[in-house]
Amino acid sequence: MSARPRLSIGLPVYNGEEYLAEALDALLGQTYEDFELVISDNNSTDGTRDICRKYAAGDSRVRYLRLPRNIGAAPNHNFVFAQCRGELFKWASHDDLYARDLLRRCVEALDGRPEVILAHSGQAVIDGEGRVKVPYAYGLATDSPHAPERFRSLLFEPGGDDFYGVMRADVLRRVKPHDSYHHADRTFVAEITLHGPFHQVPELLYFRRDHPTRAERANPGKRARCVNLDPRRAGLLHPTPRLLAEYAGGFVSAIRRAPLSSADRRACYRHLAAWMTSRARPGAGERVEDRAPVDPDRHDVSVDALVAGREGRRV
Repeated sequence: MSARPRLSIGLPVYNGEEYLAEALDALLGQTYEDFELVISDNNSTDGTRDICRKYAAGDSRVRYLRLPRNIGAAPNHNFVFAQCRGELFKWASHDDLYARDLLRRCVEALDGRPEVILAHSGQAVIDGEGRVKVPYAYGLATDSPHAPERFRSLLFEPGGDDFYGVMRADVLRRVKPHDSYHHADRTFVAEITLHGPFHQVPELLYFRRDHPTRAERANPGKRARCVNLDPRRAGLLHPTPRLLAEYAGGFVSAIRRAPLSSADRRACYRHLAAWMTSRARPGAGERVEDRAPVDPDRHDVSVDALVAGREGRRV
């Protein structure tokens, strides 16, 4: 590995002992090896610290940072990105799984197409044991050469985990850092796509784990999720109407900041106005996790065959 790795992976974590080792095995077992893995521990109170120290001692690519207090998930995501040095960057979640070729295929896509600013892959939702629950096709038009079309697709179409794609770090530095209002990740990705097209590697290489302790499940209400993102959201100064207003305003700010022509900017505002006045489009607001699950025994994708560290498992 070079002194300055080509790719940085930022993994923010809080109390992730249940699945963390599996995620680290999957990341460190990638066929693409020129990366650093920076873990930012949000002052965990379980066994996360011991797991991270073990992996950092065993692999020079791993750098472990522990925060003196829990600053919330959104500031921790921003913090770990600021600590990374690579030309390319990817956020990773402590409870997801990654096929061996995920990084290689995404980096190849970015190298082969200079206009593309983010690459990700086919994806599926898995359960706590790593069995595929919901495979889903990527239906967003984020590969369009036209910024308004990409933006409109992200507004109206369900699905996509592009937040966890491999991105060009210089583009990521030009957008507003991840915020903590309701659905702030959606406005964040929408602003990124206003800077350039995405590419989806067709292979199924990314597996998002859905389980009862995942942040979205453990914090079911809008305000609870926002407080998890940033503890400063607690209290009377951050009622739900304010969080929703900030959500809509986040899209407006993204359009205003993006490097768009006047015509494209107007088109994006028109799409946003249509989205704000009507949510009647079928599928709008749909969560992939809530789709009807498949029978794991009838699905032909073997997570164990694709993901490093799971060799020999029988689920």
